[in-house]
Amino acid sequence: MEEKTSAVSTVVTAGELVTDSGLDGLLSKIRAEWQAKSLIMRVNRLLLVDPSSACQRILNAALHDLREKIVIAGIDIAKEAASEHRLPAVTKADDVLENYSSSNVLDLAYRIGILSRPDWRRMRRCYDIRRDLEHEDDEYEAEIEDVVYMFKSCVEIVLAQDPIQLLQVSDVEDVIQASTPVIPTVDFFSDYEKAPYPRQKKIMELLVHTALNSKKPDITRQNSVEMLRSLQARTHNTVKIELGRIIQKRIGRDPIDLATAKVASASGVMPYLKQRQVKQFFLDFYKNRFEERGYHWKQHSLHSEIFNDFDDVGGLKACPTEPRREILLWLTLCYLGERGGYGAGIGRPVFYSNSGASRVAQLFKETGSLILNDFKKLRKNKQVKRVCRNKHIARRYEKLLDILEAKAEEKRRRFENEISVNS
Repeated sequence: MEEKTSAVSTVVTAGELVTDSGLDGLLSKIRAEWQAKSLIMRVNRLLLVDPSSACQRILNAALHDLREKIVIAGIDIAKEAASEHRLPAVTKADDVLENYSSSNVLDLAYRIGILSRPDWRRMRRCYDIRRDLEHEDDEYEAEIEDVVYMFKSCVEIVLAQDPIQLLQVSDVEDVIQASTPVIPTVDFFSDYEKAPYPRQKKIMELLVHTALNSKKPDITRQNSVEMLRSLQARTHNTVKIELGRIIQKRIGRDPIDLATAKVASASGVMPYLKQRQVKQFFLDFYKNRFEERGYHWKQHSLHSEIFNDFDDVGGLKACPTEPRREILLWLTLCYLGERGGYGAGIGRPVFYSNSGASRVAQLFKETGSLILNDFKKLRKNKQVKRVCRNKHIARRYEKLLDILEAKAEEKRRRFENEISVNS
């Protein structure tokens, strides 16, 4: 009789601990499609009387959900990831749904991007806990810490998360092959951002190859470049590194041409190309475009094209130090202009390129503190000193300096705020 009372007391205590832990509320986060399944109902019943069995079953549910999510993500991606990371071959859905071990399911879900590395490590720990519970029943019973860890991980990482509806490569082809420029939807960008590494890689490779294919229609190539630019911030760095290798292989030992530089900039891979070639590209751009056309205000009709191309290859931010200083001097002189007040412009004290000056100011706003010190040194440059003898031109120099110092101050305050928040 005493034994029976003790057993009942133990069960009640376990139930109370589970209730106090808030796991019953955690279970309500499970997606509706799983809430109705018998496996989750069984977990609910077992949780208060047999926590060890409940832990095993909640992990089973999470693993089953991961199998289905892998299939939804795409067998093509699963096949590629399995081959690349030496996991069992995947050729059809049943390979994942029926034949894959629990351990391999976790690894494959991580390799195709359904699980992040931290989440994968947590789920591996859950798998280790379940093995302890399965094989050492007499020696190891689930403690409340095990139960909470298992349930929080399985629910928050897997069972509460919707399957990823992956963007298809064909969806991207439809957009770039449109006869007019197309602006993708917010859902389009969201789907791409959630896509695992292999799918992003395929999409970006398609866009790069299309943008550099001279046989494609101009509108298709332009759409590809714009798509690259739109997707850049949402692309995994590992994908950018791989794209850098692809573009670098295409370049070989040849100089980087303008079209390739635009694609490299749009896709965010300029830093992953050989910097010796990148430096030479910008030096050539300076000599053949900026220097050859000149900064004189009478050349204003040529300036828009130069600035458009310079923006498309990354502008001052992408430019290595040596050519950047040469270009910075050109930009400064273009903005400053020369003494006016004569001829048809008698009421205009400074003559400068309207199209060029506005673009210079915009470039300075975008680049900020990166060029501040070099710009200050230009005070001592002979050409700058000469034109700044005119008070109206000197004021224009100060306007540029104000732009850069304002951006530097804004950056400093933002940095201090981040430190304050983190501390």
